[in-house]
Amino acid sequence: MSSRTYGRGGKARRRPSLKQDGTPRKRPVDWEGRDQAALIRWLHGEKQRGTQVGQLYDHIYHVPNGGVRSWKTAVEMKRQGAKSGVSDLPVRQARGGWHGLYLEMKATPPRDADLSDGQHDWLEDSEFEGYCPALARGFEEAKAVLREYASWPRTQVMGERLALTNGTEWRRGEANDA
Repeated sequence: MSSRTYGRGGKARRRPSLKQDGTPRKRPVDWEGRDQAALIRWLHGEKQRGTQVGQLYDHIYHVPNGGVRSWKTAVEMKRQGAKSGVSDLPVRQARGGWHGLYLEMKATPPRDADLSDGQHDWLEDSEFEGYCPALARGFEEAKAVLREYASWPRTQVMGERLALTNGTEWRRGEANDA
């Protein structure tokens, strides 16, 4: 008996796995992902309202390192530089003397999980490199972290910045000397 059924458009899809009593298993809920999506929606609303924390919306992004995928996709992502342990939500805005923020989200207890060794090491190493590390358990704690970080003054760059001599010029309006 085939484990595939055919839905709209004739595409094959797996039948739901069954429990011992023959009833279908419930799909697992990504509680952390739900909290993270709610956080980004909230931050977008704060940007539209013009709040201080809303300024972070344009500077935050998601690193898609987690999730279920085929081994082939996982190998290709690793080949392209994906690393385990990288925080869920980096913020590329320097504040409070830090270069930026690395926010690791976990679901609200009792659905939370411990930090993996890789996540712990990433946060610890990020702090050593001058980034503010943070762990937030759930939506409300993540909002509090972002509000506090946004309340800090922008980090000032002291001294001259070095300029790369390698690479292709990316600035608009700059002529290439080719």
